[in-house]
Amino acid sequence: MSALLAVEGLAARYGGPLALEDVSFALDPGRRIGVLGPNGGGKTTLFRVLLGELEPVRGSIERHGGLGYVPQTERSRLDYPVTALDVALMGTLTRLPWWRRSGRDDRRFALAALGRVGLEHRARDAFGELSGGQRQRVLVARALVQDTPILLLDEPFSGLDQTSADLLDDLLDALAAEGRGILITTHDVDQARRWDSVLCLHRRQIAFGPPEETLTRDVLERTYGGAIVSLPGDGDSVGILPAHHH
Repeated sequence: MSALLAVEGLAARYGGPLALEDVSFALDPGRRIGVLGPNGGGKTTLFRVLLGELEPVRGSIERHGGLGYVPQTERSRLDYPVTALDVALMGTLTRLPWWRRSGRDDRRFALAALGRVGLEHRARDAFGELSGGQRQRVLVARALVQDTPILLLDEPFSGLDQTSADLLDDLLDALAAEGRGILITTHDVDQARRWDSVLCLHRRQIAFGPPEETLTRDVLERTYGGAIVSLPGDGDSVGILPAHHH
């Protein structure tokens, strides 16, 4: 089966030294890749290159189908007077001519996307009044309206309570089961263990592969600069120690 997204030897910069280099991976249909690394490690740079916002210095990107992007809900403006349906409808902007407003069919499609994430009943509610987990699922609905085979999610679990995180996790599993390829940035090592593959970055690619083979102590030390601690009573589990604690 052909990969939806294939990256080979990718490098990028913001005008100075390389911010990211030597990145190579493939995303197949129905697979979930966790992108793991510290702040400043290159996760956002990778997404910006894939979205076409930053030109790569070298390397190649082969893509089959469009990209749907789900930003962090923590970075969303909550004071705009828009409803959950309005936000979902924004997904139509990428496929409508600039001169055409969204119509009845587009609204039906957006409502269906909200239903897909379990929030059709909140369609008329103000986006800013929803919980963090609900806002995150509305942003996923917006990406679904774009109807793309590839989804990029920027730390979607950040700040969510356990119930909201479980709902989002189940949704991502269902979307992958439908054949979508999903890239998810995260700081959570244990969470990354549950996905199909993990891509570890620290301004370059440290490792890529199945979590059980990739998330070794050596790889995590190189990814997080040695800020690794053992978790007592958890077998081989490790935790990430914030830099200011060591």
